[in-house]
Amino acid sequence: MILKPKGCYDVIDKEALKFKKINRIIEYYCDFYNYEYIRTPLFEASDLYHRSVGDTSDIVTKETYDFEDRSGRKLTLRPEGTAGVVRSFIENKMYGGSLPRKFYYNGTMYRYERPGNGRNREFTQFGVEVLGSNDEAIDAEVISFGYRLFEELGFKDLTVKINNLGDKKSRESYKNALVEYLKPHINDLCADCQKRIKTNPLRILDCKVDAESSILKNAPSILDYQSKESNDRFNKVLEYLRYLDVDYEVDKTLVRGLDYYDYTVFEIISPLEVLKGASTICAGGRYNNLTEVLDGPQVPCIGFASGLERVSLALDEIETVEKPRLDVYIMYINEEEKIKCLTLAQDLRNSGVCVDYNSLGKSLKSQFKDADRMGADKLIILNSEDLNKGLITVKDNLTKEEVKIDENEIIDYIVSNV
Repeated sequence: MILKPKGCYDVIDKEALKFKKINRIIEYYCDFYNYEYIRTPLFEASDLYHRSVGDTSDIVTKETYDFEDRSGRKLTLRPEGTAGVVRSFIENKMYGGSLPRKFYYNGTMYRYERPGNGRNREFTQFGVEVLGSNDEAIDAEVISFGYRLFEELGFKDLTVKINNLGDKKSRESYKNALVEYLKPHINDLCADCQKRIKTNPLRILDCKVDAESSILKNAPSILDYQSKESNDRFNKVLEYLRYLDVDYEVDKTLVRGLDYYDYTVFEIISPLEVLKGASTICAGGRYNNLTEVLDGPQVPCIGFASGLERVSLALDEIETVEKPRLDVYIMYINEEEKIKCLTLAQDLRNSGVCVDYNSLGKSLKSQFKDADRMGADKLIILNSEDLNKGLITVKDNLTKEEVKIDENEIIDYIVSNV
C-alpha cells in the first residue's frame, strides 16, 4: 500500500468541513475589506526566496524544498506567500497603476520541517498583502483585519503582540548593542543562537529553546534604539489600534523569522489549550524594502499570513462543525422512476436546491437510511403509480408528514419549503 509522505495529510471528512467553513469566512472578509484574490506559482526560481526571505533564515538554511528541472534551472517549492506576490507585483508593473494594491492568497506551501502540533511539511497558508502605502492606518487595518477575522471564526481572548523593528539605521544600532551584550553569555545559549550571533543576531530573541532564559529577558530593548521618526510612527499605529478596539501588548522580543521585515511586526495569539506550543495563529509585519531587494522600485508594503491547519485544529475546541443539511433526497426503485429522478434533480439544482439520490441500486429501506445519514430535510419518493397520475410524494423528514404535489408544481413547492 502506498502511503502519503511524512508531514502531509488528507483533508477529508470533518477536516474538510472545517476547511470549507474557514475558507468561506476568509472570502467574505476579503471581499468586505476590498482585497483582490491573487494566485502565484507553486514553485519559483530559488533566488526569489533566497534573496527575499534571507540566506540566514531557518526557511532557507533548513526548510526549503529545492530542486533542478530538466534544463538545470534551480527551483524551490513555495515556502511562503509574500515573495511570490511581490515578484508578481514587480513583473506585471503594478506599481505603475493606482496604489495601494490589496491582495489575498490562499494556497499550499512547503517546508521541510519536523511535523508537530498544527505544523506540517505541506500546509495551507492564507495571507493578505498591501503594496503601495506607508500610512500607519494601513498597519492598523491589516492587524485589525486579522483580529476580526479570527473573532468571526469563534476565537476568544485574542491578544496582539506587536513590536517596532524600525528603519535600517535603527536596526543596525540595535544589532551592535545586542551583540555586545550577548558575547559574554553566548556559550550559555543553544547551538542555533551561537550561530545566529554572527549571521542574524535578532533571531536570538525569537529562540524557542532559550525563551525563558534570564539572558534574553534582560537583553537591551530594540525600542530604546529607534529614531524619533520610527518611534513616532509606531506610536501612531498603536493609537489607531486603540481606536479600532484591538487589544495589543508591546513585546520588545518579537522579531519574526524572515529577514525582510522592518518597522511594525506583530503576532495574533490565542490562549486555546489545543494550540499549546503553537499559539500564534497569525503573524506578519511591514516590509518596505523587499520590492527593491527583488529589483523593483521602492514600494512600502505590509501583510500577514496564517496557517489554516492550526486554525482548523483550534476549531475542535471552539465548536462542533456540523455537516451541512441536505435539502432534498430523491428516492426511486425502477428505471422509469430513475429517469424522473435524474431530470428532477437537475431542475431542482438549477433552482438552487441541494439534492442527492441513490446511485447504487439500493432498496427503499436502505435509501431511507441514507437520507437520514445525510441529514435530508425533505424526501421526494417517486413511484410509478403516482407518476402516471401526474403526482409526486414529498415527505418532511422531521415531522414525517407526507403530501402529494402536482408534478408541474413540484419545483415551486420545494423551493418555497426548504
